[in-house]
Amino acid sequence: MATLADVARRAGVSTATVSRIINNSPKPVAEALRERVLAAVAELQFVPNANAQQLARADRTAVGVIVHDVSDPYFAEITRGLQRVATDHGRLVIICNSYRDPERELAYVDLLHAHQTAAIVLAGSGYHDAPITARLDAKLRIYESTGGRVAVIGRHEHAGDAVVPENEPGGYLAGDALYRLGHTAIGVIAGPRHLTTTTDRLAGLRRAARQHGQRLGARQVAYADFDRNGGRAAAATLLQDNPGLTAIAALNDSMAVGALACLRERGIDVPGRMSLIGFDDMPISVDVTPPLSTVRLPLEEIGVRAMSLALREGERDAPLVEHAAARLVLRGSTAAPCDRP
Repeated sequence: MATLADVARRAGVSTATVSRIINNSPKPVAEALRERVLAAVAELQFVPNANAQQLARADRTAVGVIVHDVSDPYFAEITRGLQRVATDHGRLVIICNSYRDPERELAYVDLLHAHQTAAIVLAGSGYHDAPITARLDAKLRIYESTGGRVAVIGRHEHAGDAVVPENEPGGYLAGDALYRLGHTAIGVIAGPRHLTTTTDRLAGLRRAARQHGQRLGARQVAYADFDRNGGRAAAATLLQDNPGLTAIAALNDSMAVGALACLRERGIDVPGRMSLIGFDDMPISVDVTPPLSTVRLPLEEIGVRAMSLALREGERDAPLVEHAAARLVLRGSTAAPCDRP
């Protein structure tokens, strides 16, 4: 097992310098030196003394939460659950918005590490970017090696405690509901291509299509940002490219609301001429007209469970992975196609 002295020799510094860096001492250290020491820590898989870790952990009163955008209703609901548990544990929550920028996410991990937070909860989707994913995993492992705890929400490559929403099964539920109503010409408003959440939900829709003897062609899928404007623009693209559509599945409710606005502007009746289904079951889903059919994820509960994992006491023999079930909620925005009873 590597020692503090081994790390010091590999990095070409004193053991005192190594100790200051891995324990985030307030004494200034050149960034290049810090990177060299952290690289040696990762290369040698150095794990600090358990007693020292416990002492360091005792002074950590804050927890960090990295979300894509806390103003997004999806993350707002999750954050509500995260904060509730943190408050019950007497913890201050530091919320960081990455705005789906992987480099910013990496910088926030470093920042939360430097502030000696007790835990980091990574609440945003994973990325289809192998180099970024490897860098993020390395930074989280270094953070854990110095006493921090990590929990993730969604599909990430980091091996640790996780709460995994049933995105693929949820996508299947949405697609299956539309096909069972009799729709065969279905368009999909997908999120950004590089997010694992988009891939998983779309995979569920494609599985439903195959089961019903259908397929979703490339022209039937429009990629957009996970927000109202993205949904509105994507709906316009789908209508232009697929004049015979009778249903649209949006991979989150914000995009579905944007699609609803686009359909209303064009005088397309929902659900008489076009059925529409969303995903997540945001509070706004019941306030729009007609009320939005959707796939419900227990968002606040997901936050509660993730923070509970991050703050659980004691040694961990193996990571805990919990799944959050998806459930179909049918409301007034879906019906059989107009040419069917």
